[in-house]
Amino acid sequence: MTTSRGLVLDFGGVLTTPLLPAVLAFEKREGLPEGAAITALYLDEEATRRTHELERGAITQAQWNTDAAARLGVPPDNLMGRMFADLRPEASLIAAAAAARRAGVKVGVLSNSAGLDPWNLYDGYDLERLYDAVVISEECRLRKPEPEIFQLMLKMLDLPAEQCVFVDDTEQYLAPAAELGFTTVHAREPLETIARLETLLGVPLTDAV
Repeated sequence: MTTSRGLVLDFGGVLTTPLLPAVLAFEKREGLPEGAAITALYLDEEATRRTHELERGAITQAQWNTDAAARLGVPPDNLMGRMFADLRPEASLIAAAAAARRAGVKVGVLSNSAGLDPWNLYDGYDLERLYDAVVISEECRLRKPEPEIFQLMLKMLDLPAEQCVFVDDTEQYLAPAAELGFTTVHAREPLETIARLETLLGVPLTDAV
């Protein structure tokens, strides 16, 4: 089996703890019924369109906050930050990515943005120093699963898709990457993901966990 030379990681839900528990905790703090935010913001066609606009940088996070707050009946002030306040670094995957880089694998981060102001999801993660390439959707006006955003990452890594593994917790983004030639991994549980990556990359990663 040919091992891969590149590793492309989603950010939220891969290099952080899972998104859903954070949203559920937000609902509880705000006195909302369980599932209210998911239903209003992620299962509604218009709300989904606005989120896609945010991810592309077509609207600001403050604009998204105002729209989403009206749907939920909560204050708009820093709504995105309040919603994901419980997210924490996923130390095992961060350590595994560092181990892969030490072994000579090029590692990139490919993320659909949640906006960068007033709340920045990426603060404190030192992405530019710790990874070989970083693509944030709003900065390039593209979003996953558009093929062009994957191709931009490949250009930055200077690798063909066939030599790269793509990891994401959102399953719908995997098939478009696979069509380009990536080997894909659905991130569901960190240690399971790391074990799969050890096989695909051909390097030990668990010593760093």
